[in-house]
Amino acid sequence: MSNEDVLDVVVIGSGPGGYVAAIRAAQLGLRVACVEKAELGGICLNWGCIPTKALLKTAEVFELFHRAKEFGLAVDNPRADFPAVIQRSRDVSAKISKGVAFLLKKNKIEHVAGTAKLLPRTGQWQPHQVEVEQNGGGTRVLKTKHVILATGARARALPGMTLDGERIIEYRKAMTLPAQPKSLIVIGAGAIGVEFASFYRALGTEVTIVEYLPRLVPNEDAEVSTELKKAFERKGMKLFLGHKVTSAKNAGDRATVTIEPASGGEAKTLEADVLLCAVGIAPNTEGLGLDAHKVALDRGFIKVDDRLSCGDGLWAIGDVIGRGLAHTASAEGVYVAEQIAGHETRPVDYTAIPACTYCHPEIASVGLTEEKAKAAGIPIKVGRFPFRPLGKTMAASEYPGFVKTIWNAENGALVGAHMIGPAVTDLIAELTLAKSTEVNVDSLVYTVHAHPTFAEAIKEASEDALGHAIHL
Repeated sequence: MSNEDVLDVVVIGSGPGGYVAAIRAAQLGLRVACVEKAELGGICLNWGCIPTKALLKTAEVFELFHRAKEFGLAVDNPRADFPAVIQRSRDVSAKISKGVAFLLKKNKIEHVAGTAKLLPRTGQWQPHQVEVEQNGGGTRVLKTKHVILATGARARALPGMTLDGERIIEYRKAMTLPAQPKSLIVIGAGAIGVEFASFYRALGTEVTIVEYLPRLVPNEDAEVSTELKKAFERKGMKLFLGHKVTSAKNAGDRATVTIEPASGGEAKTLEADVLLCAVGIAPNTEGLGLDAHKVALDRGFIKVDDRLSCGDGLWAIGDVIGRGLAHTASAEGVYVAEQIAGHETRPVDYTAIPACTYCHPEIASVGLTEEKAKAAGIPIKVGRFPFRPLGKTMAASEYPGFVKTIWNAENGALVGAHMIGPAVTDLIAELTLAKSTEVNVDSLVYTVHAHPTFAEAIKEASEDALGHAIHL
């Protein structure tokens, strides 16, 4: 076998981790192929991050139509064309998927359409062999020095719950329903659950949320959860927090779910046109041939070391190792590609990964919550500033919300930041930079922020931590 027959890298999966890893490796002069069995761009571009944001933008516009009078406008009888809303979302995804195809071609990366499996290795110094059952028929074997596993994850159901795709559905079906349901029950109040709840409620669907933990978005700061609860109740959503699901079934023309308080108590049965299960993900590791390479798993997720290696010449990134955020997977993809190429690189700093939820109002955070900072024994100064007093908030007639900043009381370093309100999924970049660098509370408060902007709330919240916010 000649060296020309052996690739440097085969990436399995073309999501935001896989295609980014492939492109970075190609930029560094490596010969790369990317195997993908479905649409390029993976779940994020086709069934997650991107199409849901298209749906949520429609919801935002629709809500503004209903509030037109606040802006001095007359808009009579606005209505949602639900199939057109869904089609726009699908068109956006298709366009971006084509963009990924263009980038792969531009970087001379071969796209192999099919399902990949690692074959047993014949010797320690022999290349890996990746068998691909090609979508168009036939089998092909790729020989490569390195394999990056970026196969992602899929929605999971609760034990005893059957996702039938009709009355009991997961996120894919939630963005391709043929007609808008009049009522919807959402099981799970994490990012996926509250985003779909926000979208459907904006279009007029009656929405009920059931969450096992005692608050919405339970991974966020408690004050953010409280603010979101107020906002959702104001929109007319019914919330059953601290409740567990004991049964869920398709009752023909309805979905029924039985719930009871997690701490014990009287059971209650809820009914709706559709039940959306949004309780987490399961990794896509089946059929990959991992056993032959002694790749270790933890609850189905691939275990990796600090370098994101899971074996000799084997690497894994993104959802399949349990990270759960598209931008984390992309950062991991770059890190692995640069290691393989022998390029100077730096590990991913998992303490400075922003988290964003695109419901209305938006939520964004980075670093530790106040509760976790105190539990870790970190001396802190906490500052808060509501968006309400800002001129930009009043001019835009936006939902107010707030910015909360947590600074180390001894050295001024950012410990955490938590926001709910307008444009916070963009604003979080400033505080993520502070978390990643030597920007401290003193340097931030003396950074001039443009007026009028929503970003002024970051400066004021930081000033509040020092005891001298101007507009409080």
